[in-house]
Amino acid sequence: MIKGFGGIFWRTKNLDVVKKWYSEVLKIEIDNWNGTIIKPQPENETIFSFFADDDSYFPTEQQVMLNFQVYNLDETIKHLGQVGVPLAKEKEISEFGKFIWIEDPEGRLVELWEK
Repeated sequence: MIKGFGGIFWRTKNLDVVKKWYSEVLKIEIDNWNGTIIKPQPENETIFSFFADDDSYFPTEQQVMLNFQVYNLDETIKHLGQVGVPLAKEKEISEFGKFIWIEDPEGRLVELWEK
């Protein structure tokens, strides 16, 4: 029945700052309607997963965490350093891939993943 995710929508306190950050840091081109369309690439997956209220994988006060799949995590880390975005958590490698975490301007933890 489900074809895929139709979108991710959330409210923000400072629309211009958040749009600029996601555009500069994650290179997501935000259009005039305050959004963009990200089309799946081959080998890209979208994970839909639940976490218990007390799970410490991401901050318990944060209801949702974005995860973006990247082509090359080391290149992404280099880019983040160039634009002055520190890692919120160091790189982890597991059987699921490589992961890093950064925070957006409003303190939301964002996960970046290389499969």
